[in-house]
Amino acid sequence: MKEYILLFVSAALVNNVILARFLGLCSFMGVTTRVDTAVGMGMATTFVITVSSMIDWGVERFLLEPFGLGYLRTVTFILVIAGAVQFTEMTIRKVSPSLFQMLGIYLPLITTNCAVLGVTLLLVEGKMSFLDATLFAFASSVGYSLVMIIFAGLRERLSLAEVPQLFAGPPIGFITASLLAMAFMGFSGI
Repeated sequence: MKEYILLFVSAALVNNVILARFLGLCSFMGVTTRVDTAVGMGMATTFVITVSSMIDWGVERFLLEPFGLGYLRTVTFILVIAGAVQFTEMTIRKVSPSLFQMLGIYLPLITTNCAVLGVTLLLVEGKMSFLDATLFAFASSVGYSLVMIIFAGLRERLSLAEVPQLFAGPPIGFITASLLAMAFMGFSGI
């Protein structure tokens, strides 16, 4: 049980996909202007990362590895991710049309979000068991969502603050992101 807790904390906080591995920065800077949008994007990405990682683990273990088709790994994983995104998009459109409108172009872009493919490649590289891989994928996506929501809250507060004109917009966003990354580095001592 202890090793699963350590795996979860490590994947979500210490080796955060955004702040430590620099994956998913496009959505990190693009969707985090409002907390409600960041929450929706985080939930959708959490679902896609977890489901596609589980399927990709099976594809790797039972199809690519036994038949020596490792060179098809990236293409195959992207196809699985695209299918998971399509399913997520149809579900969100049906369940919450307002969230679907808020996410706009960013929802289909989950397919090309490097965090989704990166997590899958990391768990394959680590040769994890199915349970470890699923927990790692879920924890990584929870960490992704956590950082997205925190950063969105910070950006909402920054929009109300008097920021010098030189730093207004993306510059203050990047400065805030770097401070957030330094704060998350504090978890590395755990």
